[in-house]
Amino acid sequence: MSEAISQGFIDDYDVNAIRADFPILSELVHGKPLCFLDNGASAQKPQAVIDAIADTYKHCYANVHRGAYAFSEQTTANYEAAREIVRAFLNANSEKEVIFTGNATGAMNLVAHSFGRGLLKEGDEVIISAMEHHSNIVPWQMLRDEKGVELTVAPISDDGTFLLEEFKSMLSEKTKLVAITHVSNVLGSVVPLQEVVEAAHAVGAKVMVDGSQAVMHMPVDVQDLDVDFYIFTGHKLYGPTGIGVLYGKEDLLDKMPPFMGGGDMIASVSYEKSTWAELPAKFEAGTPQIVQAIGLGAAIDYVQSVGLERIAAHEQRLLNYATQRLCAVDGLRLIGTATNKTSVLSFVMDGTHPHDIATIVDRKGVCIRAGHHCAEPLMDRMGVSGTSRASLAMYNTMEEIDTLATALEKVREIFG
Repeated sequence: MSEAISQGFIDDYDVNAIRADFPILSELVHGKPLCFLDNGASAQKPQAVIDAIADTYKHCYANVHRGAYAFSEQTTANYEAAREIVRAFLNANSEKEVIFTGNATGAMNLVAHSFGRGLLKEGDEVIISAMEHHSNIVPWQMLRDEKGVELTVAPISDDGTFLLEEFKSMLSEKTKLVAITHVSNVLGSVVPLQEVVEAAHAVGAKVMVDGSQAVMHMPVDVQDLDVDFYIFTGHKLYGPTGIGVLYGKEDLLDKMPPFMGGGDMIASVSYEKSTWAELPAKFEAGTPQIVQAIGLGAAIDYVQSVGLERIAAHEQRLLNYATQRLCAVDGLRLIGTATNKTSVLSFVMDGTHPHDIATIVDRKGVCIRAGHHCAEPLMDRMGVSGTSRASLAMYNTMEEIDTLATALEKVREIFG
């Protein structure tokens, strides 16, 4: 995005109008205005999402795909309309390529089970990166221990940059899957996905991307990226909890065995054998996340009404300002300073535990995260036991950054 275009998006961005769409932002915490900066963990919900969920429960709730009566037909239509919203959001080729899951962790485990256990064999290699969430580490360790699949870790630099050339040198014919984050939940580093996908495909490997920290910050076009799998979760995208998405290329999903067995994922059942339903039902056993999917559709509609490019420009301006303000706090050190990064600021302060920092700033109404952020191996790589983390969203303001910085200066006063 050019500087001129970015400035135009910023000038046209009414953050106060956006904040008015989020009822919780008017709440007080310890008598102070809520300053919510833990969006990387879970974002707040606009009224449109709250209404979509409440309206479904109040006016037309029923189970989907089964009932031949008006409520079931209406809810089924709304549920499948949400799938189309997700398809268009990712620019997937077909609704068959959009699988609803309980969360991103469930989607990654689906791939590990159905692709990993179904199609990989002993000696095949899975490559992850050094900045993965536990959800993109543990399933592959389980697969390694069960099937003898090799698990290899691609390195990052001291500032959190993904080392593309080192990654390329690791690829070989035994590499069958690259499972990698799009944006680090700790560092904010953005992985150069197109180059990663091109290099992986050159050796015949498939690519699964964890986009949980990406889709709320930038447009994602799965066809343009040519990824084989793309995963995200609803609750970080201003939608409800309990809903995740797995995008997979149709021909690949067709080859994979089901993850779970039960109702709705079958074509027929007898005591002798069962046959599977067509996509996407094949991977959606049991009663699905009905209202959560409808809420996710409303969240995506809301985000797109604002515009991801406009959101990205606003958040980049916030990130630049926050980087400047936090670096001015005595004894504070940012963890993750890659050139290409998005709206995450992890930091440590001399002589102060991250949990103490989070507890003190909470008294000022500021919500930040503290700990290892489900990324213990990354903490080891960066030489820290944990960090405090401020993660930005479309509704955050410069004034909130000032509130955070002032609260951190108070922490400095307390701990010297």
